[in-house]
Amino acid sequence: MFRYILYGAGVIVGLVLIGTIFHWTVNRVYVDNGQSLSLKYKGPIIFGSRTPAKPGQFAVDGEVGMVEQLKGPGRHFYCPIWWERKVIDHTEENMVIMPGEVAVVRSAMGGDLPEGQFVVDGGLGETKHKGILRKVLGPGIYRANPYQYQFTKVKLQSDNRGSETSHSGWVEIPTGYVGVVKNETDNPATGAKKGVQENVLPPGLYFINGKEKQVYIVEIGFRETTIAVEMTEEKDGRLAVDKYGDPLISDPESGINYPSSDGFNIQMDVTAIWGVMPKQAPSLINTFGNIAAAEEKVIYPQMESICRNTGSKKSAEELLVGEDRQEFQNQISDELRAVLEGREAVPEKGVKGESGYEEAKPAIEDKNITLLYGLVKAIYIPKVVRDPIQKGYIADEVKLTRDVEKTTEKQRALLEEAKKVVEREAAKIRVETVKLVAEQLALGKKEVAEIKATQAKLVAAIDKETATVETEAKVMLGEAQASAVQMEREAKADLFRLAVESFGSGEAYNLWWFAEQMPSDTKLQFLYAGEGTLWTDLSKQGITPTVPLRNPPKSK
Repeated sequence: MFRYILYGAGVIVGLVLIGTIFHWTVNRVYVDNGQSLSLKYKGPIIFGSRTPAKPGQFAVDGEVGMVEQLKGPGRHFYCPIWWERKVIDHTEENMVIMPGEVAVVRSAMGGDLPEGQFVVDGGLGETKHKGILRKVLGPGIYRANPYQYQFTKVKLQSDNRGSETSHSGWVEIPTGYVGVVKNETDNPATGAKKGVQENVLPPGLYFINGKEKQVYIVEIGFRETTIAVEMTEEKDGRLAVDKYGDPLISDPESGINYPSSDGFNIQMDVTAIWGVMPKQAPSLINTFGNIAAAEEKVIYPQMESICRNTGSKKSAEELLVGEDRQEFQNQISDELRAVLEGREAVPEKGVKGESGYEEAKPAIEDKNITLLYGLVKAIYIPKVVRDPIQKGYIADEVKLTRDVEKTTEKQRALLEEAKKVVEREAAKIRVETVKLVAEQLALGKKEVAEIKATQAKLVAAIDKETATVETEAKVMLGEAQASAVQMEREAKADLFRLAVESFGSGEAYNLWWFAEQMPSDTKLQFLYAGEGTLWTDLSKQGITPTVPLRNPPKSK
């Protein structure tokens, strides 16, 4: 019987040992750092029913299918008979995002989005639909189920769309630039619609999901656009001139050229200082695509058109003379500003602008470009036209100069006379000043003497009051000291009186006082002695009397 018990115990121990070995070898799965364990439930082998998970969903509550939750680093025990096990290396699944990279994530699990939508809201583990996650992931290590999420790592991506260049991924907007955002789809969370957004991104570093939006980097500030006449240069680099000393124009069609109102060919150099402000950038991208397109489609054509239309209404003389030329300059600047900033070039009568030229009415279309200056740098008028006009004005200037010189001489004589009057008055003032100084010095000395006398009188009065106070203080001090001595003596006498009364008699008080004065180590001894035997008894006790005896006892 005992043998069968041992056999049974051995079988049980063997089964336990086999189960333990099977559990720690076959069932065991080790997950290292940077890895995760993905599980898929196969369902029961013999007993039970196999219920598959819903399409597009993870398995829950015993369903057959992929389990959503991943297992982290460490030892895990799952039998391969019921579980499909897979160790996931996150580096191989692009789940390690390095600096300078972002990850665009696509969700393969969940319900279908409405028609026309493809962007999913929520982060990892929070999504409910299939599609591209709106949020991109920055640098870091992520643990996600690759059965649900697929990572695509990107750096800076550029998409050339004709004349437009958009960016996504790891987008850096440098200083002096802004980012214009163009949504590829609506954003129900923020209410943003598809298309170019009004708000721009300031300089900085951004993670942009290229499937959701694109960013156009626009330089902010002013720039120069010049249309200039081409000149002939000598070998040494200097400009070649004709016999009149005017620069030789190599291309008669260069710059801005047009006929004046009196039929002369005019060429001119024009410069526009223009730019785009942050609030204008979205409109520029939406209208033109980029800065270069705006310059090509708006700045150059408008400069040429305005200068030709306005200049052809002026005569050569009006373009040459100072006041008329300044008016022409102001008109060019105002009309160019009106077009670029979205106003019609038709002035409203009676309203003056900053330059003195009449303001323009609001335009139908706003180009959203800021003009700082529109400058007419040079106007080239033929010499044969310019000479007679200049000579006439020079003669007028010479006559005006002569008139001014005569007036100057008269003013010079008046100046000399005024100088003499000033010198005379200055001498008079100097004498009066010396007199006033002497009077002020004498008055000052008198006031000083009076102040000193008053001061001495006040000091004497104060000294007298001080002596009186000191005398009174000494008297009061003496009285106080005498009173203190008297009170002290009275207090001592009263103390003795109270002590005598407390002991009942003066003799008792004296005995107490005598006892208090005796040393604390004094020894008292009482001896009984008969009549005439005191000294004998003292000798027996070994006490020598301190008072000498008249007849000391004789020793036997």
